[in-house]
Amino acid sequence: MSTAVKSGNPEEQVLVRRPGPRELHPARTHRRRRALEVALAVAVPLLLVLLWQLAAARNWIDDRVYPAPSTILADGWDRAGDGELWPDVWATLKRVLGGYAIGTVAGYALGLLMGSLSLVRAALEPLLDALYVVPKLALLPVFLNMFGLGEGPQIALVAATVFFFVWISTMAAVLAVPAGHRDAGQVFGASPWQMFRHVLLPASLPAVLVGARIAAGVAVLVIVASEQIAAADGLGHLIFDSRALFRNDVMFVGIVCVAVLGVVFSEVVRIAGRLLTPWAPRDRGRSQT
Repeated sequence: MSTAVKSGNPEEQVLVRRPGPRELHPARTHRRRRALEVALAVAVPLLLVLLWQLAAARNWIDDRVYPAPSTILADGWDRAGDGELWPDVWATLKRVLGGYAIGTVAGYALGLLMGSLSLVRAALEPLLDALYVVPKLALLPVFLNMFGLGEGPQIALVAATVFFFVWISTMAAVLAVPAGHRDAGQVFGASPWQMFRHVLLPASLPAVLVGARIAAGVAVLVIVASEQIAAADGLGHLIFDSRALFRNDVMFVGIVCVAVLGVVFSEVVRIAGRLLTPWAPRDRGRSQT
């Protein structure tokens, strides 16, 4: 967009606004902008990896502590081919999925109830606010006492972490539903189920899914820390066990697997959110360009 001042008469000046490329060719401009974003998203990590590889090859860094990316890739490929990597990946994945499902269902149900009923909100919100600020890893000894050794404490810890993200986003979304929408439902004689189905669910689901997407990434973070403390397998156990044995290449293989798992899980939740809420703006929770 550009502006210019045309003046035939010094006393009469007209401000002319010329359309820019975005107004003249919106589709082409969007494609170019998107291509630039994708190129930057690929180029910046690739550049950093190449710099890391160069630093290791030129002995600018100690490759015993920071193995070259090619060494990490080769080791990860060999471990995957030999089948040594998949048991740890599967152990972490099933804990994340189990805890995420439990935490999401419980957080959504309670958030919906507390957002709809003020007395329930008054009774439970102070207690949940107090528990929310407790570091979730501090709850691991409690879960160990409750469930003993095994999968129970790991799944419970992920569920407790996910619960608070989903609960807060759900309750806030329900409270943000305009009163006019509720009044319209009551005027038409909607039952509690119809009020939920046609008013609360479509109005609150986009915000709930944003909280669920954030919780997906946090669930992976928590389970890795938990597996370091109280597990005999999983990616967290692999990372810290390799660090203790000074097998830094294996440690980095575990870190890469955690990063890939977190990105894939978060993207699956985002795509599910887009499919479930086609009426919502795309990529909520991500900066708009």
